[in-house]
Amino acid sequence: MNVRVLWFAYLRDVTKTPAVELTLPDGSTVGDALREVVGRWPDLEQQLFRIPIVLDGKVVDASAPLREGSELVWLPPVGGGASAGAVVRAELTREPLDLARLVSEVSDPSCGGIASFLGVVRNLDEGRNVMALEYDAYDALAMAQLRAVADEALVRWPDARIAVQHRAGRLVVGEASVAIAVACPHRAEAFACCRHVIDRVKEAVPIWKREESPEGARWLEGHEYKPD
Repeated sequence: MNVRVLWFAYLRDVTKTPAVELTLPDGSTVGDALREVVGRWPDLEQQLFRIPIVLDGKVVDASAPLREGSELVWLPPVGGGASAGAVVRAELTREPLDLARLVSEVSDPSCGGIASFLGVVRNLDEGRNVMALEYDAYDALAMAQLRAVADEALVRWPDARIAVQHRAGRLVVGEASVAIAVACPHRAEAFACCRHVIDRVKEAVPIWKREESPEGARWLEGHEYKPD
């Protein structure tokens, strides 16, 4: 099978090329591709083990299977600063969310469109009156996965500036549980990237919800961690 590997930032300085085509046996994994590129560029070995792997737009680990035509990226850390194209913030917090702050943080003269999303606790769910939601999180992994989701989005929208926060703990009706702000040069990109980030947060971040109602409390299975 043929697999395309893209190189960015300092990794491109090592390989002296923006991309390389690998020919690998059918059934190969990301780990097999890693061994191939390290064989060509030994200086990459220590660097690639420390950074996220993105396969066809999703963050994966070395055991992920490759397919014909796969696109593989080892994602260098993204610096902050005022330039476009950055993960400005990706964090789990137990403090109230401030969407206006996130919008301010992603704003940049190069970006003509800013899209935002605010998820709040509603008072009714499947006919049950809701008093509060308790968000239970595996903090270390949740933080890592929020960052991975944002990094993944940046691969697809490299000019985006992304900020995402998720609450943990007990939230009453009307309180915000997740806030996202995305700035891009154009509005269509900002809308698409923002939608992608919230959808992937729901799929890939280990946060669970316990609903409090006059009818009793229950864990909601619809919000479950689905690792890639």
